[in-house]
Amino acid sequence: MKHTLPIAALAFVAAPVFASEGEYMQPVTHAATKAECSECHMAYPAGFLPQRSWTMIMTTLEDHFGENAMLDEASRAEIEAYLVQNAADAGGRSSGLLYRVAPDDTPLRISEMPWFRSEHDGEVSSRKLKKAGSMANCAACHRGADRGIFED
Repeated sequence: MKHTLPIAALAFVAAPVFASEGEYMQPVTHAATKAECSECHMAYPAGFLPQRSWTMIMTTLEDHFGENAMLDEASRAEIEAYLVQNAADAGGRSSGLLYRVAPDDTPLRISEMPWFRSEHDGEVSSRKLKKAGSMANCAACHRGADRGIFED
């Protein structure tokens, strides 16, 4: 009985190691990104999109999916730098999440990514979608989304 807490804590810490790609994504750790982005929606992991997508998103904040999300230039540049440095294709790596994305394609919505569609098409019932409000509400179905855990 006295070993239950340490074992549970170890399982929680190790969970990302055991999750397959697509089930775990490094959550946002940058304070300004987390604070600014989570004012309106969860702060999506940077690894969900390629660098070019984050750059486009951060340079068009005056019309951020129908909302004005403008920031002062220093904050905007700092957040963009964090997102680009941690994007799916940062540092020459190519995340499996980028499969089937043409090099000249710049998806602006995570839900437009081929991996997202293959994971969610036919899986999300209209009842679940109505409850969530939109496909952008990851936490409605993935309770660990804020910690980078997206398993079913």
